[in-house]
Amino acid sequence: MNQDTFVISAIVSNEAGTLTRVSGLFSRRGFNISSLSVGETEDPHISRITLTSSGDEKMREQIIKQLNKLHDVKVVELMDTSRTVLRELLLVKVQADAKKRSEIYEAANVFRAKVVDLSPTSLTIEITGESSKLDAFIEYIHPFGITELCRTGLTAMGRGDYILKNQTI
Repeated sequence: MNQDTFVISAIVSNEAGTLTRVSGLFSRRGFNISSLSVGETEDPHISRITLTSSGDEKMREQIIKQLNKLHDVKVVELMDTSRTVLRELLLVKVQADAKKRSEIYEAANVFRAKVVDLSPTSLTIEITGESSKLDAFIEYIHPFGITELCRTGLTAMGRGDYILKNQTI
């Protein structure tokens, strides 16, 4: 991960408009969101947002201060990436005639990916891992002909006792 890139996780209310308020905060201040993933937690009233952005220390502090001001936001934390599991999901559709299939299957196996759809002209492959692993896989299969690609964006969770938790629940 780039030195200026950072990961923020937030516990927020699972209500209409929450994501709009969070993303609007970034937009109003001219901050770019590199990736964003949101999902319901074990409590259906609470969602977890993981977003990546880039900037200096001052920008990071400003983003966290502004997020903490939103009433829908319960907890915000700049994740310590040395103590965090970071993963992303990629679905990629590759052109694959009969001659190319075995080489693509072999690459998927090496990268611990799996073929999730097969047609006479293409393979759809699912792979999870750190962003650098997904980037390497894309670079390797690019010459085969990528017809479609979709990434989820980064999701993050602390290792061991490093827990992002809403203390008010």
